[in-house]
Amino acid sequence: MSESTGTTTTFSGPSPVLSVAPVVLPAPDRAVDLHLRVSAPVTGDDLPVILLSHGQGHSNHLSSLNGYAPLVNHWAAHGFVVIQPTHLSSSTLTLPADTPGAPLYWRSRAEDMRFVLDRLDAVEAAVPQLRGRLDRDKVAVAGHSMGGHTAGLLLGARLTDPDDGTVVDLADPRIKAGVLLAAPGRGGDALTGAVAENWPFFSTPDFSRMTTPTLVVAGDKDASAHLTVMGPDWHADPYVLSPGRKTLLTLFGAEHGLGGISGYDVAETTDENPERVSVVQRLTTAYLRSELHPGDPAWRTTCEELTTGPDALGRVDSK
Repeated sequence: MSESTGTTTTFSGPSPVLSVAPVVLPAPDRAVDLHLRVSAPVTGDDLPVILLSHGQGHSNHLSSLNGYAPLVNHWAAHGFVVIQPTHLSSSTLTLPADTPGAPLYWRSRAEDMRFVLDRLDAVEAAVPQLRGRLDRDKVAVAGHSMGGHTAGLLLGARLTDPDDGTVVDLADPRIKAGVLLAAPGRGGDALTGAVAENWPFFSTPDFSRMTTPTLVVAGDKDASAHLTVMGPDWHADPYVLSPGRKTLLTLFGAEHGLGGISGYDVAETTDENPERVSVVQRLTTAYLRSELHPGDPAWRTTCEELTTGPDALGRVDSK
């Protein structure tokens, strides 16, 4: 729940949540129209917005607007409007293999998020309970795994298009903060041979222009051996290799699912741990509150509670 007090917003909660899906944005230049889920607290005004980019994985529906309920419900219950697109890479769409951009649609995924920001009026019109309640100056992006790659591009990371050799810049100045969850790291010799051959866009990430404040969340047991030969440290690269104000949350014992953030009780979570999910929920919420509302002490106080002492489930580094 959020309560507006002049130009600032204070939070209390959790609040009851409304969730509406599908919200369909017509997109004639896209293979299919863009389908969204929009989740928000039932009450409150001047609500900041989180754009959430899903990952891939084996499940049929987690890679869509129907995934990531543990994060979405928590964020919405604590004062955020969460918008989840179903990217063209979603398992739910089964597009033809020769669709431009297949199979991972790295460029169109980022373009989906910009498309949503361009059409927030249409989103509000489709969800009348939201009319006039969004704070469009307070927008964040979050993404897990491949969604972390998408979010990184919006935050300022660049890459070289393997098809034409151009440097791709998809940074969006409307986005003021980010959360990268188990996101990909550097390319080159850090990749497995199969990834370099089959998904060459992973080979040339450049984090040197990713200046937007960002929380990078990585598991210290997330080897991602199908992607990288560098082990768990690879997922810290967006923190290590980017300039500006960045924060790294390293979760002890966490693998790629970070305890189970992509859905409730999903089979593909290899490190299921509700306490770890709670840490991710609470710290990401606190980080975005403090970034989007300067002076809010949520980040400092939550870090003191969850990442200090002998029973801490993670460590925080900042620069």
